[in-house]
Amino acid sequence: MTRGGDRIAAALRRAIDSGRPAIAAFIAAGFPSRRAFPSLLSEVAAACDVVEVGIPFSDPMADGITIQRASRVALAGGASLAWALEAIAGTRGSVEAPVVLMSYVNPLLAYGIDRLSRDAAGAGISGFIVADLPFEERRPVRTALHDAAIGLVQMVTPATPEPRLTRLAAASEGFVYAVTVTGTTGGRLPEDDRMTRYLARVRAASTLPVLAGFGVACRADVSALVPPAHGVVIGSALIAALERGESAASFLTEARP
Repeated sequence: MTRGGDRIAAALRRAIDSGRPAIAAFIAAGFPSRRAFPSLLSEVAAACDVVEVGIPFSDPMADGITIQRASRVALAGGASLAWALEAIAGTRGSVEAPVVLMSYVNPLLAYGIDRLSRDAAGAGISGFIVADLPFEERRPVRTALHDAAIGLVQMVTPATPEPRLTRLAAASEGFVYAVTVTGTTGGRLPEDDRMTRYLARVRAASTLPVLAGFGVACRADVSALVPPAHGVVIGSALIAALERGESAASFLTEARP
């Protein structure tokens, strides 16, 4: 595992070992504004275990309407991948939680994978999630990130067949991202025991922490998913809270049982 992957896993395990659910919080780079983003990043990092920073993109296939709105605001304000890396680099002294960038393939290719890995390492990025990168085509991205000591997190879903689930879990770094709903972010969690069975399968396949994401909106959702998951990713609900003018730190504190 890369140094970045180890750093992510260690941060999550500290939460798990202390008996609390691990929390990864998603925010969009440049939201609510480029000026406000650095202080928001510092605030969120102090209230969670891992920060997931989404790179605004015009065609976010995995993002629901709430994160799409945040991306549009960020893009209209001039946010970009290059700007996001510079902004994150500027917070290194105030952000202790590992930072994971969430993006789609096209912005990364347009930036240049080798250049990206160097600049991301310089900004202190620990890992990447690339939502539309097929496992079979990950090698160029994974190699460049690995050479820069940055981890590549793999995603699984309830529809992932068992053999593929095993391969994805073995290849992941930092944690395994267990998508909880079919569709985009912000959907509703199933109300029967299918989710528990699915997360138990993911946990059995992984030696890394398992975080459940998509549709996690409140403390009750966290309690319903942990265990068998080790923690959760909170994204759309946090963005919506920010849109309402709520404190990110208060929202995340309230969401943790």
